[in-house]
Amino acid sequence: MGFSCGLVGFPNAGKSTLFNALTEAGAKAKVAAFPFSTIDPQKGVVPVPDERLDRLAELFPEKRKVPTTLEFLDIAGLVKGAHKGEGLGNQFLAEIRPVDAIVHVVRCFSDPDVVHPEGSLDPKRDIELVETELLLKDLETFEKRAKELESKRRLGDKGVEKELELFRRLTEAVGGGTPLRQLELVDDDLAVLKGIRPLTLKPVLYVANVGDPERDAEHAQVVERIARERGGASVTIAAKLEMEVLEIAETPEERAMYLREWGIEESGLSKLVRAGYKLLRLVTFYTIDGPEVRAWTVPRETPARRAAGKIHSDFEKRFVQAEVASLDEVLAHGSWGKLRERGKLHRV
Repeated sequence: MGFSCGLVGFPNAGKSTLFNALTEAGAKAKVAAFPFSTIDPQKGVVPVPDERLDRLAELFPEKRKVPTTLEFLDIAGLVKGAHKGEGLGNQFLAEIRPVDAIVHVVRCFSDPDVVHPEGSLDPKRDIELVETELLLKDLETFEKRAKELESKRRLGDKGVEKELELFRRLTEAVGGGTPLRQLELVDDDLAVLKGIRPLTLKPVLYVANVGDPERDAEHAQVVERIARERGGASVTIAAKLEMEVLEIAETPEERAMYLREWGIEESGLSKLVRAGYKLLRLVTFYTIDGPEVRAWTVPRETPARRAAGKIHSDFEKRFVQAEVASLDEVLAHGSWGKLRERGKLHRV
């Protein structure tokens, strides 16, 4: 799998519409013009669009093409007080913890038929309200953990001093409005936090959900600016338009044609994948041995041994070396045998 992401945002921001557009013919989330139309989380797994894999597969037509995948989780909308259980807050916050990244869907469209919980369109306010709830939930978690550690220390357990100091520091940071992803945390800190999976440690990709790309450009620019200031990434997607095109287009080519008529050159899924890979510092490698031409996703600078473990755990345990070549070289020479003959293979 490439990576997993949770779609978050205010009710009626368009999360379920975006989910349906991204997952295409997969699971369909309920879309309605009132808050909390999504109650149970919806999960969709989609193949990652990859032109390089397509070109590679053309060299081996007898083999099955297997793309890497992206998992989306559409969960209940977030409202004020979610960290205390308001709305469907506790359920929401529990569902989001396992994902690799947060996709924060921000409403940038006006529609009198779709109620806004705050009564008006204001992307900056909506972003701050949602992120405040995430900060408050982490604050609650850290304060609870610090109290537990303080009790152990009073009972004479001096081994908790370092961890206690960490949670005091984190409590002060999130209490002051600073998400963990903006702190300089060392590996030991991250190891302690691994089991807790704090919400504000997760990378955030903001989606400016517009109705008309030109008409709503000003609101989308607000989202882009905030993302840049906070070290995140942003994309602009017309979720409703893409879902409607999906329903009428019979082929991918026809879908692309309809989107181009609206000035949209790249699908929302492609935008999100590209931005997500960059945000999470991911890369794709390919295997062609056996009956498949397959794409795999790993973090950038992953050692060859660990990458082999992505294919099968035994490969990592018994790893000696691997033969690799650049994709351009494979496409240029057309076969692994020719690469070997011409000394283009490298051992790692």
